[in-house]
Amino acid sequence: MRKKSTITPLYVLKLYIAGASPNSVRAINNTKNICEKYLKGKYQLDIIDVHQQPSIAKSEQVVAVPLLIKFSPEPIKRLIGNMSDTEKVLKALAVDENVMNNNGEYR
Repeated sequence: MRKKSTITPLYVLKLYIAGASPNSVRAINNTKNICEKYLKGKYQLDIIDVHQQPSIAKSEQVVAVPLLIKFSPEPIKRLIGNMSDTEKVLKALAVDENVMNNNGEYR
């Protein structure tokens, strides 16, 4: 009998914001809440303020904020908005494609 793999994907995410605008604050809070509920211990989230780090935003071709980019697992996905639509965010992160138990852990 084969043992199930215990390796889980590491989600590498970057959230681009514009200062402390209301949309940016909502995007940060919503993204953190989603990550802690559905990806706890399996994600890396970097928050980049395009006003403070414009060169990074330029290199990633950020044209609108808030912008969440999922780099891993592939494919790369981009999602614009304040991340208030949890179902849409989970779909972009491909979390809905994984079988999870009630604790948000992979089976």
